[in-house]
This record gives sequence, structure tokens and C-alpha cells, in this order.
Amino acid sequence: MDNQIKILVKDRDGKTYNLVTPTDMSLNLMEVLKLNEFDVEGTCGGIAMCASCQCYIKSKHKLEEKSYDEDAMLSEAFHVKQDSRLGCQIKITEALNGLVVEIAPKEN
Repeated sequence: MDNQIKILVKDRDGKTYNLVTPTDMSLNLMEVLKLNEFDVEGTCGGIAMCASCQCYIKSKHKLEEKSYDEDAMLSEAFHVKQDSRLGCQIKITEALNGLVVEIAPKEN
């Protein structure tokens, strides 16, 4: 299982899924969720200009600090919690093996 990690995803209906995703394709979490047909819009295309890929990080993985743009976007988003992140800003790396994610409710 070289260059692959496991991610546990809880969707908006409360169902959980185990994903296996590559770490060598420069993907971010939003792209992984979209590729696996989860209900995540990613309206801005992954540049932290919307919050349609907001997720809650439920595991204790050490993530990169939020950028100014991500922090600013989350300050204007709905359903924000302490563990909210934009999926488009989380790069998939080997260090994220076992990541647990819950997809945030839609904003409308």
C-alpha cells in the first residue's frame, strides 16, 4: 500500500466510509471527496474563496496552520466549529493516514 493512506469520512447523512487515496498525486481533501462522489461542491475550485468544502477534522492529526485566506473564509461561513477546515486547503500526505473527517452541512 505504498503511496496510499486511509481516510474515514462521515457524510452529511451520518454514514461513514473508509477511503483509500493516493499521496503521490498532489490532491487535496476536497478533490478526494469529489472524486469519491461525496456531496461537496468546491465552488471556487479550491482557492479558499468559498466554504462549500468545509469539513470538521475529528482526529488529532497535525495539519498545516490555516492560511489568512482560509481563516477569513471560515469567519464568514455557516456551521463553523472549532475543528472546521476547508478541504481544499488540506493537502493529502502520508502524515494524514487515518484522518477522520466529517463533512459540514450545506450553507443554505
